[in-house]
Amino acid sequence: MAMAANEASVCLRLAIKEDSPFILKLIQQMAEFERLTHMCEATQSGLESTLFNAPPFEGTTVFILEINPTSPQNPTNPNLGSENPNAIFHNIVQNLNLDPPVNDPDAQYFVSESGATVVGFVLFFRNYSSFLAKPGFYIEDIFVREPYRRRGLGTILLKAVASQAAKLGFGRVEWCVLDWNVNAIKFYEEMGAQLLQEWRICRLTGKALEAFGN
Repeated sequence: MAMAANEASVCLRLAIKEDSPFILKLIQQMAEFERLTHMCEATQSGLESTLFNAPPFEGTTVFILEINPTSPQNPTNPNLGSENPNAIFHNIVQNLNLDPPVNDPDAQYFVSESGATVVGFVLFFRNYSSFLAKPGFYIEDIFVREPYRRRGLGTILLKAVASQAAKLGFGRVEWCVLDWNVNAIKFYEEMGAQLLQEWRICRLTGKALEAFGN
């Protein structure tokens, strides 16, 4: 389904529980892109029961990125309160030129309550740097759907997390990248991110986690 107009309104907002179906679809598409579908066990009920148990920026937080190709709308979200000066987070809204036009065959599965199309997300949570003696954010997932890539949307997602970290006085933002994803690596390097080649991820999961924990 091709969008009729080149001009669009992009809105980044906090996710709420009702966004769980979109988050699950995005995770599944991300797993397919990363060739890790055999590791993806997420369910909608699992996301609903684990993602929204703490206030934003204290527990796990998700930003949703939406595009409205016709008239800009401000999605209603009880966590945002864009007119409230004391709101914990304000929508980030900006215009985007969709040139060339987008061909999105899955658009019907990503239409939010506001009528906008969900195009990406970033999922992150607090960590802590003992060297800096400051908290930070760790980005677990950042993903933009294939028809919308190379349009600056990944930058919007990353900047939103970095901006919130700076606003809270945090020391750093960290994330991982697959070594074969050369486009992402180049993008991160150009934005000034350090790639720590000497570090490796250590992970216990599944049966190994249960066995070691007993």
